[in-house]
Amino acid sequence: MIRSKSYDSPYIIDLTGPDGNAFCLMGHARKLSRTLNLNTEQIMSEMMGGDYENLVEVFDGYFGDYVILER
Repeated sequence: MIRSKSYDSPYIIDLTGPDGNAFCLMGHARKLSRTLNLNTEQIMSEMMGGDYENLVEVFDGYFGDYVILER
Protein backbone atom coordinates (compact mmCIF):
# COMPACT_ATOMS: atom_id res chain seq x y z
CA MET A 1 0.00 0.00 0.00
CA ILE A 2 1.27 3.45 -0.87
CA ARG A 3 0.15 6.42 1.16
CA SER A 4 0.71 10.12 0.74
CA LYS A 5 3.31 11.70 2.95
CA SER A 6 1.73 13.63 5.79
CA TYR A 7 3.61 16.74 6.85
CA ASP A 8 1.54 17.27 9.98
CA SER A 9 2.97 14.13 11.61
CA PRO A 10 6.58 14.04 12.85
CA TYR A 11 9.34 12.15 11.09
CA ILE A 12 10.30 8.86 12.81
CA ILE A 13 13.88 7.63 13.26
CA ASP A 14 14.45 4.08 14.46
CA LEU A 15 17.52 4.22 16.72
CA THR A 16 18.00 0.46 16.42
CA GLY A 17 18.34 0.67 12.63
CA PRO A 18 20.90 2.27 10.33
CA ASP A 19 19.44 5.75 10.87
CA GLY A 20 20.24 5.42 14.58
CA ASN A 21 23.96 5.52 13.83
CA ALA A 22 25.62 8.57 15.43
CA PHE A 23 26.84 9.87 12.08
CA CYS A 24 23.36 9.54 10.55
CA LEU A 25 21.82 11.38 13.49
CA MET A 26 24.35 14.17 13.11
CA GLY A 27 23.50 14.36 9.41
CA HIS A 28 19.80 14.63 10.22
CA ALA A 29 20.59 17.29 12.83
CA ARG A 30 22.71 19.29 10.39
CA LYS A 31 19.95 19.24 7.76
CA LEU A 32 17.18 20.07 10.25
CA SER A 33 19.14 22.87 11.91
CA ARG A 34 19.74 24.53 8.54
CA THR A 35 16.08 24.13 7.60
CA LEU A 36 14.99 25.63 10.93
CA ASN A 37 17.66 28.38 10.87
CA LEU A 38 19.30 27.16 14.07
CA ASN A 39 23.00 27.44 14.95
CA THR A 40 24.30 24.28 13.28
CA GLU A 41 27.83 24.46 14.68
CA GLN A 42 26.61 24.89 18.26
CA ILE A 43 24.26 21.91 17.93
CA MET A 44 27.01 19.73 16.41
CA SER A 45 29.38 20.72 19.20
CA GLU A 46 26.82 19.84 21.88
CA MET A 47 26.05 16.52 20.20
CA MET A 48 29.73 15.57 20.04
CA GLY A 49 30.38 16.73 23.62
CA GLY A 50 29.65 13.35 25.20
CA ASP A 51 28.69 9.76 24.54
CA TYR A 52 25.93 8.35 22.30
CA GLU A 53 23.24 8.93 24.94
CA ASN A 54 24.24 12.59 25.14
CA LEU A 55 24.03 12.82 21.36
CA VAL A 56 20.50 11.39 21.40
CA GLU A 57 19.41 13.68 24.25
CA VAL A 58 20.74 16.79 22.52
CA PHE A 59 19.09 15.74 19.25
CA ASP A 60 15.80 15.19 21.04
CA GLY A 61 16.12 18.50 22.86
CA TYR A 62 16.46 20.47 19.64
CA PHE A 63 14.33 18.43 17.26
CA GLY A 64 11.91 16.51 19.48
CA ASP A 65 8.99 18.56 18.15
CA TYR A 66 9.78 17.48 14.60
CA VAL A 67 11.25 13.97 14.93
CA ILE A 68 10.21 10.92 16.94
CA LEU A 69 13.10 8.73 18.06
CA GLU A 70 12.20 5.06 18.58
CA ARG A 71 14.21 2.41 20.39
